[in-house]
Amino acid sequence: MRDFSWKVFAMTGDVESYLLYTETCNSSGQESDTAREVNEDEEAEA
Repeated sequence: MRDFSWKVFAMTGDVESYLLYTETCNSSGQESDTAREVNEDEEAEA
């Protein structure tokens, strides 16, 4: 589910897909390097 939601987000930019991805990452205790980079970019913009 995690890989699918990331692929949907990467292809469409759909925020809900990204939120699903982060939720599945947090529940499994894992987060990919790409997701960390996206989070860091978002924090830098804020």
